[in-house]
Amino acid sequence: MGIYQLAYGTGWKQFQLNDENVRMVIHPRTVDSQTTGVEAVREALATPIGSEPLKDKVRQGQKVVVVTSDLTRPMPSRQVVPLVLDELVAGGVAPEDITIVFAIGNHRPHTEAEMRYLVGDDIYEKVRCQDSNPQDCLRLGWTSSGTPVDIYRPVVEADVRVCLGNIEFHWFAGYSGGVKAIMPGVSTRAAIQANHRHLVSRDAVAGELDKNPVRCDIEEVADFLPVQFIVNVVLNEKKEIIKAFAGHHQLAHRQGCRFIDQMYKIDIGQKADLVIVSAGGYPKDLNLYQAQKALDNARQAVRPGGIIIWVCRAQEGLGEEVFAEWMQQADSPQAILQRIQTEFQLGGHKAAGLAAVLADVSLFLVSDLDDAHVRSLFMEPFAEVSGAVTEAMNRLGPDAGIILMPFGGSTLPVAASSGQQSGTEVTL
Repeated sequence: MGIYQLAYGTGWKQFQLNDENVRMVIHPRTVDSQTTGVEAVREALATPIGSEPLKDKVRQGQKVVVVTSDLTRPMPSRQVVPLVLDELVAGGVAPEDITIVFAIGNHRPHTEAEMRYLVGDDIYEKVRCQDSNPQDCLRLGWTSSGTPVDIYRPVVEADVRVCLGNIEFHWFAGYSGGVKAIMPGVSTRAAIQANHRHLVSRDAVAGELDKNPVRCDIEEVADFLPVQFIVNVVLNEKKEIIKAFAGHHQLAHRQGCRFIDQMYKIDIGQKADLVIVSAGGYPKDLNLYQAQKALDNARQAVRPGGIIIWVCRAQEGLGEEVFAEWMQQADSPQAILQRIQTEFQLGGHKAAGLAAVLADVSLFLVSDLDDAHVRSLFMEPFAEVSGAVTEAMNRLGPDAGIILMPFGGSTLPVAASSGQQSGTEVTL
């Protein structure tokens, strides 16, 4: 027997497995990188892709907005923002002309303490910091697919827009990062819903860019509101910066996505009977709404009729009002899948994604949620991974093959026989 552990909130869940059953533990590949941490960011800023350096793109008197991620993302703003501010000041921009906007999208606003945590006390006290506000947006037009381009007023009114973010696989936008900081980052619920409606497409999957209608719609927003510069980072399993990409909003982002593929897209050969997946701990498992990304990746590694053990503390519960309403009102996963056919709704899209998994496999949830609540969500509750493993092996048999995904939100399994997408599809 081997001892294994998976991240759970800010701690760990430890358990034992028969090593003979463990077919694979999916870790990111080791990728050589000459510089890491803040030095990697400095190097990226000094050698931008498809752009002149940021300090040469700004001048005295300009109003600059730096858009960065909210608390639900692992983006290390505290490390990156000071270097970006140094570049802006070197270009002649006064600190009082800089605004840091936290892109909350459809998430809750931050407390002051959370903003301070994200950028550090020194930056918070030196530079104006604020959340985006979906109630204070300007409509700039519509994309070719009909998405309203609604953007937070201070971002629109700035002379220069700098977007920060981390790049990882996204379950229907292909990848995070790039112009995603603007749409859905600083947009309205109606615009986000219109964009996310494209997730029902066969090409709206993790790891797809050029044919992905969600990503294409996102990047079209830059035609209405130019993004002058981006700084995107890639993190390892310890949430440390191992590579940074800066410059043109699309060219730099694409190069970052290619790096992600080398590191995090993993060939698993054959799908497993049992997949044990963690979203990667805090903040990715704050709630089920966020941790669902890891579940969708795990779905690519399990055979139809298999079992997924989803390790997610979910200290904030379901995490989104519409998602909770769809999950709690349905009498079956099939009812959710039927509802999404005629009633696309932001938040409901995550419920449909979860229902699609439940249509293919049994789902055991290791969380802090009440057992009765978990059962009402069509999952089987467990307090410990060990109990979930025991029950899974009883059902699957002693020879069941197991794949572990300690970093489920980041690693994308690819089965050689079936590509990236499998199981029940959600279609309109």
